[in-house]
Amino acid sequence: MKLINIGFGSMVAAERVLAIVEPDSAPIKRVIQEAKERGMLIDASYGRKTAAVILMDTDHVILSSVEPELLGRRWSDKFQEEERK
Repeated sequence: MKLINIGFGSMVAAERVLAIVEPDSAPIKRVIQEAKERGMLIDASYGRKTAAVILMDTDHVILSSVEPELLGRRWSDKFQEEERK
């Protein structure tokens, strides 16, 4: 299983990530609120400003303080490593 570092020692399974998005739009804010109400929100921002929202295939929503561009590079790097093997 490939893991992606989402900041402050927190990791997520690369194969389970559906999308990495910015938290600024109204639809994403609704997704965050709905996940919180269902108990499916994981705040991995450690009190810092949320820079990225990670949507998982398990229906979990994860908040991270790492920029989406950096997380996207880490995510794609994991799959490129696997293709080289």
